[in-house]
Amino acid sequence: MYRNVLLTFVFVIVLLLSYSIFIGNVDVRSYFFPHLKLSASAPAPCAPDLSLRVFMYNLPRRFNVGMIDRHNTAETPVTVEDWPPWPTNWGLKKQHSVEYWMMGSLLHDVEGREVVRVSDPELANAFFVPFFSSLSFNTHGHNMKDPATETDRQLQVDLMEFLKKSKYWQRSGGRDHVFPVTHPNAFRFLRDQLNDSIQVVVDFGRYPKRMSNLNKDVVSPYVHVVESLTVDEPQDPYESRSTLLFFRGRTYRKDEGIVRVKLAKILSGYDDVHYERSVATEENIKLSSKGMRSSKFCLHPAGDTPSSCRLFDAIVSHCVPVIVSDQIELPFEDEIDYSQFSIFFSTKEALQPGYMVDQLRKFPKQKWTEMWKQLKNVSHHYEFHYPPKREDAVSMLWRQVKYKLPGVSLSVHRSRRLKIPDWWLRK
Repeated sequence: MYRNVLLTFVFVIVLLLSYSIFIGNVDVRSYFFPHLKLSASAPAPCAPDLSLRVFMYNLPRRFNVGMIDRHNTAETPVTVEDWPPWPTNWGLKKQHSVEYWMMGSLLHDVEGREVVRVSDPELANAFFVPFFSSLSFNTHGHNMKDPATETDRQLQVDLMEFLKKSKYWQRSGGRDHVFPVTHPNAFRFLRDQLNDSIQVVVDFGRYPKRMSNLNKDVVSPYVHVVESLTVDEPQDPYESRSTLLFFRGRTYRKDEGIVRVKLAKILSGYDDVHYERSVATEENIKLSSKGMRSSKFCLHPAGDTPSSCRLFDAIVSHCVPVIVSDQIELPFEDEIDYSQFSIFFSTKEALQPGYMVDQLRKFPKQKWTEMWKQLKNVSHHYEFHYPPKREDAVSMLWRQVKYKLPGVSLSVHRSRRLKIPDWWLRK
């Protein structure tokens, strides 16, 4: 009797096992031969390629590094072998050098990074245009009136003529093309021809929404001009910084930056507040760095546009930013919460005599220390390197470009079928 029961039980087990193998629920090879689990007949799924694939146009050097290395007059595109270092004595030109670091990141191949340069444009998610438009303005058109300005204008004309002949520009109307234009006057002659493209900007202070906006463009940090504070481990960081609030820079600015002159009067007479008019010389930049490192809070009022390099100088100096700018847009804000390491005042609040200083004096020491620690944690996101490093500013910028691409695809596909372009804007 027991024998019959046992045989029946074994028969049922074999039957169920056979059925499971048949429908694919059980892989006998993986049980008895675990080293065969990932065999050729049952390949493992491939990990998705998460890198942004970018095609970079091969432009002659006069459009980019020819403005840095003027001794090299070759027209051939620059390569990783002859990539010139950024000049150490160029002062404030550095703050608008995002275009240089983005181009360098595509030349230098680093495994596991956010962006990969592809040689076949058919494989590209986006197209990078390596024109140093900010440096062109600073080099050729800084006075806006002298004959050299014509060189800046002609570079823009030549570039757009070249791009409009490209089938990849024609295919998308330039929507998937990336232009770094971080100086407020960069590409100023033909800026409206980039309306549909992805612009890398530092803010939107001078441009209408049709030209630049968060839907398609990327907000970049300025490249900081003070040296980064790399060793910052005082026993009591709050007490080690003797100045309450620090500002050093130009006080006569345009537009929203007029607030700087008014703040100079309101902040005078305080022993623990340093507010000084200054121009950016090499020596003054060093003095600003020293002042930021010895201050608890660093004031960031608007400049000629809502943002300025001073904010990012403060971040890499681990000085808690005090931001007074009603229309500022901040880089990487979808990933970084600025309220964890910055304090914000409206212009109206900042211009109330005594209000801002009183609020800062009452600010809890523990809360300030938490912000100081957070500054140390995030400051690497505002560093520009060559070769590029993981999670540095350039990596963050390329990730921001990638985030814009679904909207770009939507715009491209809609434009191909619309009979009346932008009809929804006409209502």
